[in-house]
Amino acid sequence: MDNRLRPLRRREALALLGGAAVLCFAGSGRGAAPQGQLTRTIPATGEALPAVGLGTAVAFDQGADPSARAPLMEVVRRFVASGGRLIDTAPSYGEAEQAVGEIVRSLGVRGRLFLATKVYAATRPEGLEQLNASVQRLGAPIDLVQVHNLMDWRNQLALLREWKAAGRIRYVGVTHYRSQAVDEVSAIVASVPLDFVQINYSLGEREAEARLLPLAKQKGVAVLVNRPFARAELFRSLRGKPLPAWASDFDCTSWAQFLLKFVLSHPAVTCALPATANPEHLTDNMRAGLGRLPDAAQRRRMAAFFDEQVG
Repeated sequence: MDNRLRPLRRREALALLGGAAVLCFAGSGRGAAPQGQLTRTIPATGEALPAVGLGTAVAFDQGADPSARAPLMEVVRRFVASGGRLIDTAPSYGEAEQAVGEIVRSLGVRGRLFLATKVYAATRPEGLEQLNASVQRLGAPIDLVQVHNLMDWRNQLALLREWKAAGRIRYVGVTHYRSQAVDEVSAIVASVPLDFVQINYSLGEREAEARLLPLAKQKGVAVLVNRPFARAELFRSLRGKPLPAWASDFDCTSWAQFLLKFVLSHPAVTCALPATANPEHLTDNMRAGLGRLPDAAQRRRMAAFFDEQVG
């Protein structure tokens, strides 16, 4: 759950939401997105995905109380209305996976979404138990299941491949959220066929740039990015600092968009996964998928600017 420096003003949020609502559910089935939303393709199949997704770690672990669920319901509603598809969760995120399943069923949007979850198990029987529970919560087939933080990854990946062959899941991958694991994740991407890899990447955590991101692009592996805000640490680092005027050169009007557009502009990145339980923050995040992205020179300027601001 992030803590924004300057969330959209109410009139801005309502203006965007109003435009998005016209487009809500107007697509022609799986993969449809409002015109203008940035999309990327999954290398393994060519399937298109909007490049701004939704993470659920911490943010969606709010219990089943209706007052706690109401903002989450609005987050998902706005996400779909704005053209979002990929929601990433995990059984290890407390109540988040259960909340996702119940919310998407309540809104009737399961068929418009790409749901990703994870398996975090030390043994095959434990992994199988988790997978069956995830199917009960999210429905089948699950679009993507990932081996969470590489736990028992060889055995769990073998299990996921069996499920994929049986049509119970569509894609398989591995994940980690710590920069210290980038080398190990890179070694797996280099040696094992995967559909997806998920890793932390942001202006504050750029370790994946050196090898992992170029390698994933070379190998045809889709890249999901977690911690694009470093769990709000980047907002705290930038607190009180004005957005540079040159951010408008790539259609950026907030720090959230600045941080996300840096991530999305990397050519290897398929989808970024900012997590939020705040509907206005969701609206702000989705604007990062609209308009121009920074080019290579602008990315270098963004990185130098960020390093100077937080240094």
